Amino acid sequence: MQASASSAENSAQVTVSIVSHGHGALVSSLLADLATHCGRGVAVILTLNIPEYLTLGDGAYPFQLKLIRNDAPKGFGANHNAAYAGGNSPFFCVANPDVRLRSDPFPALMKAFSGDRVAVAGPLVRAPDGRVEDSARRFPTPYSLLRKLFLPSRGPDYPTDGGLTEVDWVAGMFMLFEIRAFRDVGGFDEEYFLYYEDADICRRLGALRRSVVYVPEAEIFHEARRASRRNAGLARHHMASALRFLTRRG
Repeated sequence: MQASASSAENSAQVTVSIVSHGHGALVSSLLADLATHCGRGVAVILTLNIPEYLTLGDGAYPFQLKLIRNDAPKGFGANHNAAYAGGNSPFFCVANPDVRLRSDPFPALMKAFSGDRVAVAGPLVRAPDGRVEDSARRFPTPYSLLRKLFLPSRGPDYPTDGGLTEVDWVAGMFMLFEIRAFRDVGGFDEEYFLYYEDADICRRLGALRRSVVYVPEAEIFHEARRASRRNAGLARHHMASALRFLTRRG
């Protein structure tokens, strides 16, 4: 594990966990965005899930950067759980490498934690062309999954102009957790693989009477790859995770 800008560790309010699976160019862009808009307010734990070369010059960023190189690939939940164990900030953020920032989303998100009930918050997510993505969602049902498979999207499940809103779940592309809530729920369920870990952890937090909130005041951009629609193996993982979510209890 390597680190840079270690003096920033104590001032960081948010530890950001990013996992790269050969996404070096995307990771470099996200790290640059974090440096520009968030500075010393964050610390970053970057996990390389497969061997790849990244140019990360020592001291290149204003924040602490820890690098983890996996000996063998792990799933979404296992990677972020390991990163959580390596952080010490009050908040823990899970961020996909294909996320881009045009401003600092964390002040607006952290305001949502003014009470004791809020466990996780998610921002409004836009596609590169500005369209709002359905990142705040109602829990899936057999009917909703079939409808999504065969019919066009009806748009986001929750309004984007209603301010802070309590929702069923927020998408794992960008989730900000209160660190004690993540610990109390046991982190992500590692028996899922790549899909529905986000829905599952939100459902388990709800069972602990902790809330999930959508904060449209905070915005990020998502350069979505939608790999499961093109890759048969990933599509099978998607289906298996959906079935697990539907058949297990919260």
